[in-house]
Amino acid sequence: MSNTSIRRTPIVGQTAELSRTVGDNDIALFTDISGDRNPLHYDETAAKASKFGEIVVQGGITSAILNAVVAEELPGPGTVFLNVNWSFKAPVRPGDTITGRVEVTAARKDKPITELTTTVTRGDGTVVLDGTAVCYTMDLDNGAAQ
Repeated sequence: MSNTSIRRTPIVGQTAELSRTVGDNDIALFTDISGDRNPLHYDETAAKASKFGEIVVQGGITSAILNAVVAEELPGPGTVFLNVNWSFKAPVRPGDTITGRVEVTAARKDKPITELTTTVTRGDGTVVLDGTAVCYTMDLDNGAAQ
């Protein structure tokens, strides 16, 4: 048995997705990590007076589901973002279920670089984030790039 792993290049058109429900505690946890204390995330009065009309979660919580999709599903473990280009289209609120989805648009054969289209959708079907990402996948078996 060889100690060498086989690199599995993602295939154009391949997709993956994950879903999760955003909880009230996610705002507090993200604030601890990021320091983002925008009143739109905490202050009911300020949030109600805003365009959103109620508390919204930080954009980093919304986009984090895409970190999970690329690290856990496609391209998979060892994957990091090299570049992202995301547009936030609609708010996410505590209690919303969001689904992050990626689709492979290009995969290099000479390097472990994958290009993706990315979306995050609320449970009601509203696209809350869309864009693109470029990822690099490292071979975790021997620490080198796949």
